[in-house]
Amino acid sequence: MPLRRWHAEQVWLPGRGLSRDVLVEANGERFTTVTPGVTAPGDATRLRGLTLPGFANAHSHAFHRALRGVTQAGKGTFWTWREIMYSVAERLDPDSYFRLARAVYAEMARAGISCVGEFHYLHHQPGGAPYESPNAMGGALIAAAAEAGVRVTLLDTCYLAGGLDRDGVVPLGERQLRFGDGDGEGWAARMSAFPLDPHGMLTPSARVGAAIHSVRAVPPEQMGPVVAWAHQYGAPLHVHLSEQLAENEACVAVYGVSPTRLLYDEEALGPRTSVVHATHLSASDVLLLGGSRGYACICPTTERDLGDGLAPSLELSSAGCELTLGSDSHAVIDMLEEARGVEYGERLARQSRGVFGADELLSAATRAGHASLGWPDAGDIAPGAWADLVTIGLDSVRTAGIGDHPAESAVFAATASDVRDVVISGRDVVRDGVHLLVADLPAELDAAIRALR
Repeated sequence: MPLRRWHAEQVWLPGRGLSRDVLVEANGERFTTVTPGVTAPGDATRLRGLTLPGFANAHSHAFHRALRGVTQAGKGTFWTWREIMYSVAERLDPDSYFRLARAVYAEMARAGISCVGEFHYLHHQPGGAPYESPNAMGGALIAAAAEAGVRVTLLDTCYLAGGLDRDGVVPLGERQLRFGDGDGEGWAARMSAFPLDPHGMLTPSARVGAAIHSVRAVPPEQMGPVVAWAHQYGAPLHVHLSEQLAENEACVAVYGVSPTRLLYDEEALGPRTSVVHATHLSASDVLLLGGSRGYACICPTTERDLGDGLAPSLELSSAGCELTLGSDSHAVIDMLEEARGVEYGERLARQSRGVFGADELLSAATRAGHASLGWPDAGDIAPGAWADLVTIGLDSVRTAGIGDHPAESAVFAATASDVRDVVISGRDVVRDGVHLLVADLPAELDAAIRALR
């Protein structure tokens, strides 16, 4: 890959704030120099607007994109939504999942996302029989990300039970059979089929991490192999946590402790762990999570779409968790909307403004998100970091007239539609709002989704 040079009007840098007239240079996939306050050289690509590091989408279920608009057509709860989701899941095979995920990941790139954490549990054929290649579905996702131009952490998910109620563990239902590997050792055996290096890398742009779906779906005695695998590879470990009050109530009834305490007791919490949603927590839960120095992935657009509730984001951050962001069910794909959603949720809960500033929210969308996915050398514009750039136009009807507050305007006014240019790993992926690798993105999305209905 050739040497590249960009000259950005304004650049936001994590922990350093705003710089102007910045010359950014890269050799292949990595930045080499970042020099503010210089005149644009003639051979540099001009970036007009506000340039940020690439966004990290720390929690994605790619196939949920097919639910957009469908599940909003009526009333219901998380649990009724879940049944509609299962009906889409049972129609997917490796080929159709590749086509859908390729379009979804391209939509993410168009929104400025350079890396995605795919929380993946569609492992087997409907009915539970394995594919000839045991990780065919995961392989389809990795190939889709490559063709869409984004890096991916495949968070291969252990999903063994159909749920948890006051009477105990519920077996997998018919629609859930394709998620299961029998037990934790079965999950680990399937994981051994991935041709990984000692750090969990599949390719230079794809790595594999681990996930425990939830305390509803993985009994505590089956968590050990997942935790051990993550330790072996130094890999990220993600888990849905306390998204619904019913999960907490069932966990206490069956195990006598909260979901957070159960994960702590099974040694599933730590600095490489991300708890997703973390909506309904007690004060002691927050202290356990903060003391573990992990990540809390907040997904505001999904949480409000499903009526989950508001996560205690400030308490988690103050206790020691780093916040990250995810679009989860893809009700929309817009990391700026996710970022301001965290702050607006706190405003509603506290009836006061300015809990999280633009710098904190952008750090969650960039540096922290990448680190939580196992890419600690991404999410910054600095020598040695992955060469990811997102430029937001400041001349749309949403961003015009911003004055001296471009970062605040980006977080609290701009949308994914204002993303003009995206560079991922040193390569142009979006230019002037057009994805360069997927020619007609709306048509690709429409065709992939229609095929599942």
